[in-house]
Amino acid sequence: MKSSQAIPIIYNLFPRHFKYMDDWESALPRIREMGFNAVFVNPFHETGFSGSLYAVKDYYKLNPLFLKNGQKTTDFSILQKFIDTCKAEKLEIIMDLVINHTAVDSVLTESHPKWYRHDENGKLVSPYAIDPGAPGNITVWGDLAIIENETSSDKKGLWAYWDSLIAYFQKMGILGFRCDAAYQVPAPLWTFLIASAKKRNPETIFYAETLGCKMSQIEALAPVGFDFLFNSSKWWTFDQSWLIEQHEANARIAPSVGFAESHDTERCAGNPPGTELVQKFRYAFSAVFSQGVLMPQGFEYGAVTRMDVVRGTPADVDKQKFDISSWVKEINALKQRIPVLGDEGQWQALCDYSLPFLFLKKASRKGQKPVVIAINKQLTNDTVVENWMIPHDVKRCSKVIQLVRSPGVEEAIPDGFILDPADILLFVE
Repeated sequence: MKSSQAIPIIYNLFPRHFKYMDDWESALPRIREMGFNAVFVNPFHETGFSGSLYAVKDYYKLNPLFLKNGQKTTDFSILQKFIDTCKAEKLEIIMDLVINHTAVDSVLTESHPKWYRHDENGKLVSPYAIDPGAPGNITVWGDLAIIENETSSDKKGLWAYWDSLIAYFQKMGILGFRCDAAYQVPAPLWTFLIASAKKRNPETIFYAETLGCKMSQIEALAPVGFDFLFNSSKWWTFDQSWLIEQHEANARIAPSVGFAESHDTERCAGNPPGTELVQKFRYAFSAVFSQGVLMPQGFEYGAVTRMDVVRGTPADVDKQKFDISSWVKEINALKQRIPVLGDEGQWQALCDYSLPFLFLKKASRKGQKPVVIAINKQLTNDTVVENWMIPHDVKRCSKVIQLVRSPGVEEAIPDGFILDPADILLFVE
């Protein structure tokens, strides 16, 4: 991102929830109005037989599902128009970079078979996952074929293909790349691709999607040059220290982007209690926790239907449950206004995790003033915090901001207080 947008505040525009690609730009003014400075779009390439957005058949063709009658899959001027409109709205665009596999019926399986993994019978190998709790349960993604990025006999040609692909979209104006399952791609390849892309345009940003892998797999990517990781703050229930420990370890590699939900997860509003307050609670925490934040389409309206990359349609767009767009704008503005909130920072628990509330301190590695947050773990009940329970770091602060209820207002700090359900208070010096 450009220096004026060093804090990634990302909105995920989901292609399957629009009838046509031409309709995407209609959402941009509202996205910008909410204070986002980047738009992430899931894969828009032609897909294989399964229709999954992540089963790419041809990287140089657009998905016909998103095109009107008469529009050609090879006509990238349709995408170029959207990119140009993003620029006009001062929104950077981030695309998915899926290079660990393709569709099993990809055009590359015929033109470049040496780039793929084959079994002893010469058949393409599909990726799979083994349930750690039940080793007999094996999930095979039969619509996908594994790319041999590390051991292909034509590794030079394969790597050059990926480099040319990135260059193609850079030339169109896309400078953000979300690297899907980055840990499944060899680190030397990322080193080559990132260095080559930044040589063409130093403002190019690479986001590593590393969720669900081992810490050792993330650490293997440390030297390659990723600008951001995605963190696991969405799954934290504030009762153990694991997220703080993960944050500290990841910060040595790259700053991170948090999210309350994503296209890969269930919807927050679809889980009990599913209230507007809890929706705000989860986004507020993800926004203050790390340097960047991402919000998927529909979150602002309390969408409950999970995004489906295989079968999703515009009919899956839920009716508005509530509208927190104005509140999101205030949170995004606050993230820009208070320096440490736009810093990856260092987190420290100031009280025991067993309490019904949690005080956390966020310090800066860049010399910014620290902040403290108080979290009510109880999403449907008040929690009393008496004066003697308040950490000394809070008493050094001068103002408090109610993130869930009124993020645009600074108030004096009371001697003792009651945390409302799903409350997060931000104490600032």
